[in-house]
Parts: sequence; structure tokens; C-alpha cells
Amino acid sequence: MTNPIVHSVNDWLAAEGIEPTSYRTVMRRWVRQAYDDGSEVNPIHALERGECTNEEFERALAGELVLVSGGPVASVGLLERMFAGSRLDEAMIELFRRLRTGGVPTGMLSNSWGGGYPRELFPELFDAVVISAEVGMRKPEPRIFRHAAALLGLEPAECVFIDDIEANITAAEQLGFTGVLHSAPDGTGARVAELLGIRLG
Repeated sequence: MTNPIVHSVNDWLAAEGIEPTSYRTVMRRWVRQAYDDGSEVNPIHALERGECTNEEFERALAGELVLVSGGPVASVGLLERMFAGSRLDEAMIELFRRLRTGGVPTGMLSNSWGGGYPRELFPELFDAVVISAEVGMRKPEPRIFRHAAALLGLEPAECVFIDDIEANITAAEQLGFTGVLHSAPDGTGARVAELLGIRLG
């Protein structure tokens, strides 16, 4: 629903003079643990499930980073600064607006990294909203997919799941969802319309 996160992160690294290698090193390790090896001791797990505060995660991440100058990175407000360049993807907003006004039940299932959600848009876009830190579950855990489908009153086999992370798509498909790996709004919209047998536009 937003521009690619990598764009926001790169802007943040450059603006604050953070050594990119220090960021990529820690995030590769944490993301690998979060999605590949099943490790339960991981800051991403804790943040996304709401098992730690934003401030605790910020301190953990800042402690792994270093400025190009060699100095420390400020932890206070790190998540807000990190995603300051995040922008809503208007094409994806319009896709969900058209789906919902066309009678298609819609939901948002999001792994939470802090706040910043455009909650004022939720009533017109979604019939159900599941934010990981608020329910104590995270993608790609099977239980969060089942929870989201249940809120919509649907079986997994009746749902199309859109995500830009392949591990989440794989997990959803194992439960019976039809997965759409998102890369660009036009392609995603066309694939969803094809799967639902509807016209968008």
C-alpha cells in the first residue's frame, strides 16, 4: 500500500549519514532469522508481535548501526525517521476502493513496524484490519492468516492474498489462499481482476 520500503530506508541512511553496510549487515541477519530459520529470539519477531516496545526495538537497532563518521546513531524516534519517506501508493488505494465498492470483501493484514497507519482511510477501504502487534501474531505464522480470513467470514480458499514478500505468499498458499506476489500496481490489479472474474476500471 506504500512505495517500496527500500526507497525510504535509503533516503534515511543518506540523510543521517549512516554507514549502509552496518544497516544491511544487521537487517540481513534479523530478516533471515525472522523468515528462514525459525528462530524465536529475534527483534523483528518481538516488534511485529508487540512483544517489545518501539523504543526497545529502536535501541536494539541503533546499537547495531554506526555513522559514516564513526559515531553512534540516535535511537530516539528511529522508526519514525526510518519511514519518514514512506508514501501511500495511490494506485493501490484506488484498487482497494474499487474492489470494496464493487462488493468484494477486503481486508488489510500488516506486520507492524511502529505506527503511521492511515487509519482514517480504513473504513472506506477495508472490511477487516489485522495489525500484527495488536493481535500478537505476525506473518508468516499460519494463525494470523486464519484470523484475517475469519474476520471476513471467509475460508482461506475463498481469499486472494497480496503481499510483496514471497515467504508470506508461500505461507498463505499452504493454507489454501491464492497468492499474488506484488511488485507493481498494474500487474497486481490485473491479476486480482482475473482471479475474481471482475472488471476494474
